[in-house]
Amino acid sequence: MRIILLRHAESLGNVDELAYCRIPDHSLPLTDKGERQARAAGLKVGALIESDPVAAYVSPYVRTQRTLDLLGLDDMIIRRVAEPRLREQDWGNLQDPEEQQTQKRKRHEFGPFFYRLAHGESGADVDDRVAAFLSELELRMAAEPHHPQTVLVVSHGLTMRLLCRRMFSWSVELFESLRNPEHCEIHVLEGNGSQWHLDRPFKQWRDSPDGSTQASAE
Repeated sequence: MRIILLRHAESLGNVDELAYCRIPDHSLPLTDKGERQARAAGLKVGALIESDPVAAYVSPYVRTQRTLDLLGLDDMIIRRVAEPRLREQDWGNLQDPEEQQTQKRKRHEFGPFFYRLAHGESGADVDDRVAAFLSELELRMAAEPHHPQTVLVVSHGLTMRLLCRRMFSWSVELFESLRNPEHCEIHVLEGNGSQWHLDRPFKQWRDSPDGSTQASAE
């Protein structure tokens, strides 16, 4: 079994924070640079997949759906599911730019895992829904004879990190020390249903306070 994780390409919200004040988070489009990133990522993902049939699970946000469309892998994808549990962390009401900055500051002070954004989610909330998705996915891959054994997940940076945190039982401290993957960065998980391995560690912005220094998954 193999799960290919891909972060969406650059979106308008990544270059213009005020875009959140006029466009709902789920509707933010890709930038022109993001469109180019997604097309280039298609070559890399295609090389990983080769001729294997693929099940694609994608966040229903515009930026993730568009990223998947631009990969150019429709001939390989035999199952495509818009999966709400893979969406971005809900930041609540982002219409007020001052409140945006207040929430970001508090989240940084208290830690992104446990701090619940006003009218939104905590990292722990995202962790719970990602866990439910993973449990269902593993059951499907094991029980459905025609379910592809290669899965492509197109999602968001924090969601990807939390998916791996659940898969490998990383500590909260280690999770909070990790950087988000870059736009269209790929990570590959391979396993047999009971044991999984990550192709390479996530980058860290600092050592974990619990003593962990790399997000390996051996």
